Amino acid sequence: MASIDTLAERLSTYLGADQVNLVRRAYFYAEQAHDGQRRRSGEAYVTHPLAVANILADMHMDHQSLMAAMLHDVIEDTGIAKEALIAQFGETVADLVDGVSKLTQMNFETKAEAQAENFQKMAMAMARDIRVILVKLADRLHNMRTLEVLSGEKRRRIAKETLEIYAPIANRLGMHAMRVEFEDLGFKAMHPMRSGLIAKAVKKARGNRKEIVNKIEESLTHCLQRDELEGEVVGREKHLYSIYQKMRGKHKAFNEIMDVYAFRIIVDKVDTCYRVLGAVHSLYKPLPGRFKDYIAIPKANGYQSLHTTLFGMHGVPIEIQIRTREMEEMANNGIAAHWLYKSSDDEQPKGTHARARQWVKGVLEMQQRAGNSLEFIESVKIDLFPDEVYVFTPKGRIMELPKGSTAVDFAYAVHTDVGNSCIACRINRRLAPLSQPLESGETVEIVSAPGARPNPAWLNFVVTGKARTHIRHALKQQRRSESISLGERLLNKVLAGFDSHLDKIAAERVRGVLAEYRMEVLEDLLEDIGLGNRMAYVVARRLLASEGEQPQSAEGPLAIRGTEGLVLSYAKCCTPIPGDPIVGHLSAGKGMVVHLESCKNIAEIRNNPEKCVQLSWAKDVTGEFNVELRVELEHQRGLIALLAGSVNAADGNIEKIGMDERDGRISVVQLVISVHDRVHLARVIRKLRTLMGVVRITRVRA
Repeated sequence: MASIDTLAERLSTYLGADQVNLVRRAYFYAEQAHDGQRRRSGEAYVTHPLAVANILADMHMDHQSLMAAMLHDVIEDTGIAKEALIAQFGETVADLVDGVSKLTQMNFETKAEAQAENFQKMAMAMARDIRVILVKLADRLHNMRTLEVLSGEKRRRIAKETLEIYAPIANRLGMHAMRVEFEDLGFKAMHPMRSGLIAKAVKKARGNRKEIVNKIEESLTHCLQRDELEGEVVGREKHLYSIYQKMRGKHKAFNEIMDVYAFRIIVDKVDTCYRVLGAVHSLYKPLPGRFKDYIAIPKANGYQSLHTTLFGMHGVPIEIQIRTREMEEMANNGIAAHWLYKSSDDEQPKGTHARARQWVKGVLEMQQRAGNSLEFIESVKIDLFPDEVYVFTPKGRIMELPKGSTAVDFAYAVHTDVGNSCIACRINRRLAPLSQPLESGETVEIVSAPGARPNPAWLNFVVTGKARTHIRHALKQQRRSESISLGERLLNKVLAGFDSHLDKIAAERVRGVLAEYRMEVLEDLLEDIGLGNRMAYVVARRLLASEGEQPQSAEGPLAIRGTEGLVLSYAKCCTPIPGDPIVGHLSAGKGMVVHLESCKNIAEIRNNPEKCVQLSWAKDVTGEFNVELRVELEHQRGLIALLAGSVNAADGNIEKIGMDERDGRISVVQLVISVHDRVHLARVIRKLRTLMGVVRITRVRA
C-alpha cells in the first residue's frame, strides 16, 4: 500500500523540496476533508486521490497537477467551496480541481446525453488548462483498476465509456502506455470470457515462441555491434485488446496475428535511427510498402519513430520500430512528457504539447458550432481516429487528416471559409471528385467560388468532426435564411387578403404577438412559418387582431421560382413540373411540399387555407424536375439503348430506368427523366413516339 512518504520520496527525484511539501500539504488537507468516507472496497477514501497522484508521478507531472490529484474530489464530495481551496493552495490548483471535479450530474433525457454534456464541460476545462485532462485520465485509470467491486452493469457502462472516449483521448494526446491499459482493462470488464481466453492463448504462444524471439534478438544485437551502433533491442508484446480488434476487424485467426514478431530498437540520437535502419535492412529483406518515417512527419499526437517490416528467418515477418529515448518517453507518456522535458526558461509549448493545444482548440471550436451535446460528442469521436494520411497544399505545407478523408475534409482543415465555398478539387493537378478518399503524399488544391454553399450530400462522405460540424452549421444557417424568406412571402400573401402588409402593422402589435408566442425577434416567427410549424393564416389573424374580419380574395397564388432551396420540396407521389397546376402543403418541420392540384394524397385538405396554399409557377422558374413515364412497346433488341438515345436527343436526362415484360411480346419500361417544364416533357414524349413499336406512353401520377 503506497503512503504519502513513499510518494514524497519518489517526487524528490525530480521536484524541489518546497514543491514536495506543497503536495504533502494537499494530501493532509484531502485526508481531513474525506475523513470518515470510504470507497466501495471498504478502504479509506483518501487512498484514491493518493493512487491518482502516484499515476501522475509515474509520468513526472508537475507539483500543481499532483496537488489537484490529491484534491480532485474535495469540492464535490465534501462540500468544501472552491474559494476555500483558492485561499489554501492558490487559484491555479483550485481551477484544476474545479475542472476535474466530477462534472456535476444534471438531469438529462438520456444517459447518453448526460455523458455527452459532461464531456462537453471537460472540453471547456481542457481548453483552459490541458493538465485538467491528465488528472482526469489518471482518475479514470485508478477507477478502472478497481472496477471489480462494482455491479456488472455499472462495470460494463464505465468500461464502454472508457473504450469510446478516454482511451481515444489518451491516444490523441500520445499517451500510449495509458491507452493500452485503458483498452485492456475495458476489454476485461466488457468481455471477461474473451479477454481470459486470449490471455491464456498469449501465455501459451509466448512459451512456444521464446526460442525464435531470442534468436531474432541475438541476430539484431549482433548486427548493431558489427556496425558499431549503440542501441538496445527489446521484444514487443501485443496487448490483448489490439489482438482482439485485429481478429474481429481483419477476420484473422489468433495464430496469424501471433505469427508476427515485434521488436523495438532504442538509440541515443536521431541520426543513429536511420543508420540502424540501414543495418537491419541489410540483415533481413524489407517488405515493400511497409516502411513508415514518423520521425520526419510525426503523427498528429506527436508520436515519432521509424517503422519497417522485415522477412526474418524461415520467412517469419518481423516488425521493427526504431526511435530515440526521448521519442520512447514521448510515445509512452505523450503530452505528459512535455513536463518532463520542459526547461524553466522555455515555457513555450512545442512538439506534442503544441499539437495537443491545437487539437483542444479545434474541439472547442466544434463545441461552439454543434447543435447539441450529442452532435458534438459524435464529431469528437470521429476526430479521435488514430490513423492519419499526410497530404500537401499547393505551396508544400503538410496537412494531417484522418484516414479516409476527402478533399472536403482537407478544405475545412485549411479554413472554414475555404470549405464552405468549395466547388471542386484537383488531386495531383488533375480534377477529381470531392468524395475521393485522399492518399498520403498527394497534393490537393481546392477550387472555390464566392457565394457557393455546402452541399448536404457532403455529410455522406466527410470523416473529420470539423468538416461535419461546419457543414451542419452552414446548412442550418442556410435553411434558416430560406425559411425566413419563405415565411415572409407566405405571411404577406395572407395579409394581402386582409388588404394589409407586414410593413403596415404597428411595431407594438408585432411585439405583442411575439410575446404571445414567446419569441425574441420577428425572424424566429417567420422561420417557424416557413418551416410549416405555424400557419401563416393564424399568425395573420393574431397580427391584425380582428377576429370577425374575413379575408378578401387574395392577390392571386404565391409564385414558385425553383430557387427556394431547402425549405421547398416537390412531392414524390405526383412529381409536379413547371406548367402543372399546383398547390402547396405546409408540413411541420419540412416547410412547403409542392403537389399537383389533382393529387389524391391531399384531396381531403385541398381547400383548407391553414394547411394548403394556392401556388403558381413564376415566369423565370429554373431547375430540373423529375417526372415518371410508363412506356409500353414491342419487345426488341437494344431496347434500352433506343429509349436512352431518344431521350438524349430531346435534351432530357434519364435518372432511373426499370423494365418488366407484360407478356412475351410487349415490354413495359418505367423511366424517370429530368425535364425543365411541360413543354420540354411534351418534346421528349414526341421524340419517344417516333420509335418503332411504341404502343402507349403515359405519365405516372399518384
